[in-house]
Amino acid sequence: MNSLNAAPVPASIDALVEALQSVGYFADRRLATAVFLALRLQRPLLLEGEPGVGKTALAQALSKVLARSLIRLQCYDGLEQREALYEWNYAAQLLHMRAAEGQGGADMAQVEREVYQDRYLIRRPLLQALQAPAPGAVLLIDEVDRADEPFEAFLLEYLGEYQVSIPEIGTVRATATPVTILTSNRTRDLHDAVKRRCLYHWLDYPERERELAIVRAQVPGASEALATQVAEFVGRLRSQPFANAFQRAPGIAESVEWAKALVALDTIVVDPEVVSDTAGILFKQREDVAALTRDMAVQLLQPADADA
Repeated sequence: MNSLNAAPVPASIDALVEALQSVGYFADRRLATAVFLALRLQRPLLLEGEPGVGKTALAQALSKVLARSLIRLQCYDGLEQREALYEWNYAAQLLHMRAAEGQGGADMAQVEREVYQDRYLIRRPLLQALQAPAPGAVLLIDEVDRADEPFEAFLLEYLGEYQVSIPEIGTVRATATPVTILTSNRTRDLHDAVKRRCLYHWLDYPERERELAIVRAQVPGASEALATQVAEFVGRLRSQPFANAFQRAPGIAESVEWAKALVALDTIVVDPEVVSDTAGILFKQREDVAALTRDMAVQLLQPADADA
C-alpha cells in the first residue's frame, strides 16, 4: 500500500475517536489517548485485559483508519524466532549450490555468499513489518503472554529500536516505522524490559453506553429495546455478585453474537427461557453454561432499580 493511499494520523484524540467509530470500533477517551500517543510518539502499545474486550479488534480497526496493511504475529507456547522473523529457503539454496558444483571450478566461498541473497529469504511477520514500504504497516503481536521468556528477550531490539539483527545479513532497520500493538490476556506477567519499551493500557469491559453503541453498530437488525436489553443483561452478568459464579465473563464479541442470535430467533423481549436456550453463545464452558440458571436469569432480567 503506497503513501498516496495512506490516511494521515488523526490530528487530535477526538478525531481519532471519530475515525475509529467510522470503522465500527468504539474507544473510550482513555484508550483513544493511549493510541493517539503511541501514534505520535511512534512507540509500541501494550494492551492488557480479559479475553474479548477488543484488544485484537483495535489493531484491525487502526489498519483501516490509517489505510495500512495489517500484519499479525499470533504468539503461542514454543514460538521460535524463525517463525516470527525470517528463515531461509533451504531447498532453493541447496539447488543453487548443486548447480554451482555441477559447473565445476566454482568458488565455494562465493557460492556460500550467494545463497544468502535476498531472494532466498522468507520473511515472517516482524521482518515484513520492518520492510513494509511507506507509510508502513500495523503489526499486531497477539497474545504475547503465550510465548515464552526467551521470545520476549528476542523482541526487545525490535520494540526499542524498530530493528532486528540477522547474522547472515546484518541489522535491518524499519523502512517506515510500523504501528505496533501487543496484546496480552495476562496468563503470565510480562518482563519489565518489554513493558518499559511500550506505552501501556489496561482495556476493561466497556461501560453500558459504549457496549450499547457497539451492539447497535454491529447488529443493525436489533431493535433499540433488544439492543438495550442485551447490553444491560451482559453488563450485569459481569458485575457482582453474579460474576463470581462464572469462570469467564462474556466478552464484547459474545454480546454481539448473542444479539445476532436473538435477532435470528425473532426475539422481541429476552426472557429466562431464551437466556437458557442461548447460553452457549454467551459462554464457552460447560460449567459456566450450567451456572446460568433460570433463577439467576430472572434476577439478571429485572430492571436495575429493582435491586435497590
